[in-house]
Amino acid sequence: MLCNFLFQSHLIFFPSHTLEHTLALYQLRYEEVWLPVSARENKVERINGWWIPSDNPKAPTMLYFHHNAINIGANVSQAKKFHQMGCSIFLFDYRGFGHREGSFPTETQVYQDADAVWSYLTRQRNIPANQIFIYGHSVGGAIAVDLAIRHPEAAGLIVQSTFTSLRDMTKRLGIYWLLPIDWLLNQKFESLRKIVSLQIPVLFIHGKADPQIPFWMGQALFNAAPNPKQLILIPDAGHDNNMDPQYYFAVKAFMQSAVSSKTNYLSPHISF
Repeated sequence: MLCNFLFQSHLIFFPSHTLEHTLALYQLRYEEVWLPVSARENKVERINGWWIPSDNPKAPTMLYFHHNAINIGANVSQAKKFHQMGCSIFLFDYRGFGHREGSFPTETQVYQDADAVWSYLTRQRNIPANQIFIYGHSVGGAIAVDLAIRHPEAAGLIVQSTFTSLRDMTKRLGIYWLLPIDWLLNQKFESLRKIVSLQIPVLFIHGKADPQIPFWMGQALFNAAPNPKQLILIPDAGHDNNMDPQYYFAVKAFMQSAVSSKTNYLSPHISF
């Protein structure tokens, strides 16, 4: 039990150091980026990412938080689809993923990584915050929620297939049901508690056949979030395959509406 307490992050994150795909696969123009992050013991670690610019300099930017496994190489096809919608994309690896920079990821560390990439976009690239959409998939959704709460100046939040909290996931999976889990958990990702403080438009997307994170968690997050908000539930979609063309149309429509007005977003619930 003590071992599991000390190594909870190893039960959450499954990084790979092999990039099986790069953006060269799709012949996308991009810039490789390395960002320094202050770590323990006065060390400096680095985040590796890809800046994929739109041809339109006024296009919105999507800050992309990927899921808990592999690395950015597993997300290039999704990034390409968002780029085809007209966005600039910043896709990056949390420390400990991809090129091995940094120690094994933890909840605290990935929040620090999120702060670093936000600062990079707004200060180094001088992108106005109200042109940046924060997007997160699965565990990346929990990281995206945390960042969005702290940056109400962002354009909007898009969360795909994420959970309410890690505690709820342990209860659902029947892990440690006889143990005082609230005392044992040191990785919490409490999105349901945080989402009530959101001050930007939010779009929730969840597959109704998701075998990993049940869609009722997406519904619960939607119910708790303040307006303006929207929920898309996709029949027969699992955890990673929400690639229906209607889904991309809905994402694009959400982004267009959020840019034009943060307070007049209609059609709060869509089920294809």
